[in-house]
Amino acid sequence: MITEVDYVIVGAGSAGCILANRLTEDGANSVALVEAGGHDRSIYIQMPTALSIPMNLERFNWFFETVPEPHMDGRRLHCPRGKVLGGSSSINGMVYVRGHARDFDEWAAAGAAGWDYRHCLPYFRKAEDWTGGADDYRGEGGPQAVSDGNAMEFNPLYRAFIAAGQEAGYPLTDDYNGRQQEGFGQMHMTVKDGVRWSTANAYLRPAMRRSNLHVITDALTDRVLFDGRRAVGIEYRQGDETRRLNARREIILAAGAIGSPTLLQRSGIGPADILGRAGVETLIDHPGVGANLQDHLEIYFQYGCKRPITLNGRLGFFSRGWIGARWLLFGDGLGATNHFEACAFIRSRAGVEWPDIQYHFLPAAMRYDGRAAVSGHGFQVHVGPNKPKSRGNVHILSPDPLEKPMIRFNYLADEQDLEDWRHCVRLTREIIAQPAMDDYRDGEIQPGPAVSTDAEIDAFVRAEAESAYHPSCTVKMGADDDAQAVLDADCRVRGTEGLRVVDSSIFPTITNGNLNAPTIMVAEKAADIIRGRAPLPALDVDIWVDPLWRERQRPGKPVRSDDGPVTETVPADAI
Repeated sequence: MITEVDYVIVGAGSAGCILANRLTEDGANSVALVEAGGHDRSIYIQMPTALSIPMNLERFNWFFETVPEPHMDGRRLHCPRGKVLGGSSSINGMVYVRGHARDFDEWAAAGAAGWDYRHCLPYFRKAEDWTGGADDYRGEGGPQAVSDGNAMEFNPLYRAFIAAGQEAGYPLTDDYNGRQQEGFGQMHMTVKDGVRWSTANAYLRPAMRRSNLHVITDALTDRVLFDGRRAVGIEYRQGDETRRLNARREIILAAGAIGSPTLLQRSGIGPADILGRAGVETLIDHPGVGANLQDHLEIYFQYGCKRPITLNGRLGFFSRGWIGARWLLFGDGLGATNHFEACAFIRSRAGVEWPDIQYHFLPAAMRYDGRAAVSGHGFQVHVGPNKPKSRGNVHILSPDPLEKPMIRFNYLADEQDLEDWRHCVRLTREIIAQPAMDDYRDGEIQPGPAVSTDAEIDAFVRAEAESAYHPSCTVKMGADDDAQAVLDADCRVRGTEGLRVVDSSIFPTITNGNLNAPTIMVAEKAADIIRGRAPLPALDVDIWVDPLWRERQRPGKPVRSDDGPVTETVPADAI
């Protein structure tokens, strides 16, 4: 049993697998990767279409839950996090969205020096193996495979949705991860040759052949151990035994937006009052640990479908059996996709500079976790505002790592978030009402015609919206004078030595889209920082932003001002 290495990484998720690969690739360092879960060699993980299954298995999911959310009718919302090699990249929806360039400029403006888009783009490119080939924006030959799916031609609903967006006056985008995020287009996924390409498959599997990497599974980390203010090791449980693992150089926490702040708190770093109530002695009183919690909410906007072409007709025993058999034999077909193959990013209103609403289109009407489908045929969009103002927190209740933490996202606490939802619902109805959907649209199932006024929309969102499973920002980077910034721009925990955090918890603000891609980028960039390597040269590229974003919500509709409509109409191609 290994007892000392150069680097200890806690958490084998989206970031931890990358760090394990990069810190061992030159053979100069020994690394131990400590993961509370087990191995990921399950067909339910590897088959893309089975994405809802591992999310519902305690073997792979921490099954965290919020406290009753005060602005969501007191509901407790599910907060799944991966507990397996690959972490949440092994149980997520495989959607690949980098975020908008302005998201990262926002990070730098908030005090995370060197994390603006021009400095992050080289690491997106380094990580990526994009099936469309390399250009100024996209990478080719990296570990993380990204594809554009295989089912666009299987179902006409995908193209109908994209056409409806164009008819509603929105631009098209041929690559929302490239120059232009805003608009309607084809969605990208972390799938390679029909297999989920988690960071365990992309980064960890090749690295596990190296003698200087030690992967320890089924090992729950209790706390970080210190000599004064220097992190020197961890204490972890494996089976009935408690073990110690020492680090000659550094401890790196990569346990995610829930795991990393709570591990810091169990180690004595966090708000002193919370630590005191939990029975933990305070080493560093830091109010930012576990604060600033952000997430995306979404609703399933569902419609009946006139034609029997949706996935609702493929849920029977024999249909599912054939899909699975084809995938096992050939690695293709409906088993090889997550079914989110069309998408959109739009702005909610004039005066918003970059998109703040995201659409995932699904040619089926069912819950994301697979637990319920409507009868008959239907389709849906998963939609919600992507730049919420509300902030929550997470904290421990005791020193016991087996006791689940208190999680409160505080969804909809800010009035602007409710206003954004009203825009979201009305804009979605307008899009689906376009002529391109006439041959398919057969009545709104959810929210339903009875939900139309502001009060009715607010009530529906409070009662029905679900987490999009994007918790983040709980151990944020920031400037020295920001009392809430736990980390400096090199991901070091302020007030300590030899301790860093690298995962989605370090985001200053949540990005516009799913979080796996930006987390991968963060880990690639942090790996160079930790190794003391010169950063990749910044890239100056053109990013499209509607030149009239202050005056209009979209290019193809009447220009508006705060005082109401203006007579000028801007054509859809004026971009």
